[in-house]
Amino acid sequence: MNASEIFQHLSPTLAEQTLTYLNTAEKPTYKVAIQTLAAQRKLRPVFVERKPRAERHAWMQAALARPANEQIAANLLQMWLMGAQSPVLCDFLDALGIEHDEHGGIENLPAAPDAEKLRTAVDAILAKHPAEVVAVYLQSFQTMDIAGWPALGEILEKDERLHLPNAAPAPTATAG
Repeated sequence: MNASEIFQHLSPTLAEQTLTYLNTAEKPTYKVAIQTLAAQRKLRPVFVERKPRAERHAWMQAALARPANEQIAANLLQMWLMGAQSPVLCDFLDALGIEHDEHGGIENLPAAPDAEKLRTAVDAILAKHPAEVVAVYLQSFQTMDIAGWPALGEILEKDERLHLPNAAPAPTATAG
């Protein structure tokens, strides 16, 4: 699942939390995202910025769910994961014995661990963190490498706790 698909299936609550974090902690990036998304729809950014926050974030989620916005969606998810969700990243990597920085960043993706060790690490972070956040992280992690980790792909596919069932509505903002 790529970043635009993650935004498509993200619950409105987690999308709101994600975009609120970015608006607070990564304001310049958040503003550029609004400008880019608005320009694609031939809207002035101020039109989007003046919307009530919940309405603006619902519109942004739907816009980020479009395949054309994959790069923007990926950048925003990465910033949110490395910032607000770094404990999830660190806990997962620690459970696998993978060296990382204080935010859960890694230099080189190691070879895939065996399936049992991976299942144990997934169970450990699911016991400690919200399932939807873990699912977003693991889906994002799986796309870091073109081949991904086959065992992680299987876990993501089969483990119901890691499914993102929600779908974002299509954006309806007009310049009216």
